[in-house]
Formats: sequence, structure tokens, C-alpha cells
Amino acid sequence: MIGLKNDETEDQYWSKRYEESNTGWDIGYPSLPLKAYIDQLDDRELKILIPGAGNAYEAEYLFNEGFKNVFVLDVSSYPLESFKKRVPNFPEDQLIKGDFFDHKNQYDLILEQTFFCSFDPTFENRSKYAQQVYYLLKDMGKLVGLWFKHPLKKNSSKRPFGGSKEEYLSYFQDLFDVVTFEDCYNSIKPRMGNELFGIFSKG
Repeated sequence: MIGLKNDETEDQYWSKRYEESNTGWDIGYPSLPLKAYIDQLDDRELKILIPGAGNAYEAEYLFNEGFKNVFVLDVSSYPLESFKKRVPNFPEDQLIKGDFFDHKNQYDLILEQTFFCSFDPTFENRSKYAQQVYYLLKDMGKLVGLWFKHPLKKNSSKRPFGGSKEEYLSYFQDLFDVVTFEDCYNSIKPRMGNELFGIFSKG
């Protein structure tokens, strides 16, 4: 993984970034485009996964809005412990420390918020992400989220990694029905013009 030292695990890498508050992707509240999407959902029984969730503000918002089948997944224990303190009533067995690519379960909805753009942006990894999402979604399940729209610089260790709409679609369009994948109109001001909002459906 780009950025890791030879003797450093992913847990250690990300935990160190949280400990040092080196979390430029963290805006401190639910992403406005995802909040707007959540506000349109009627079924509170949906089983929802947020992978690479970090401080998981979207999970907190969902839980407070009555969605009780929300699962938070992160490779680092640090944000999960912080989340427990912030949302003490959240079911502890729905806070999962683990590797997304090894995760096994089935969900109605997967919310993507900066995770895709956080790991080593190889063709293999990004293809594996799309395949893992497909595996984790139930039939008619959806992947909904945001992708950064800025050039992917080769041999760069600077996160979040970007890409183009065309590149992202190359990973998803053969596996999913593309409901929408367009420039995001309601990004926060610092990200305006630099995000794509997508809904991808499994069947």
C-alpha cells in the first residue's frame, strides 16, 4: 500500500493518522450529498454498510434517524473507539474492525464516502473493490456515494487518490446498472466541482 512503511500495518498507519489529526478528508459531519440521499429513504429496515467509515458521521446520522441495521467497517480500531464514545447506544456488534476486501455479509445499501479514494489506486485494487461490492450487495442492492474527480497522479502517495468519471465507470458499468453518475451539485464548498455522485444498482 502506498504510504506504508515496511514494518507498518494498515491499522497502524491509519490509527497514527487519526491520533495525529492528519485527517483532511474528515469534514466533521455527514456529507451533504449523502445526507440528502438518506433523507429520501423510507425503509428504516435497510441493512446498510459503510466501509472504511472512519469517524462515520453518516452512520451516526442514520442511527439517529431510526435506521438500526447500520454496520460500520474500518481497518483501524481508533475511529471505532471514538465512535463508541460519541454514539454510546450504537450496537457494538455493528462496529466491525476488519479489512473490507475480506468482509463477508449481505447488504441492501453500501455507502461510499472517501474509502475508494483512500487505498492504493491500482487497477487490481479498484477492480477488486467493485467486485467485492457486488458480492456484498443483495439482489437489487445499491452502491451510493461520492468519488473525487481530480487527476490520478502516478507514483503519488497523496490521499485522497482521484480519477476520472470514465475510469471509475470502467470498474462498475459491467457489474451494475448505472442509475446516475454525475457531477455533484450539492458538495460542500471546498469540494464543489471536484466530486461525482453515483448510484449503482445490482440488477
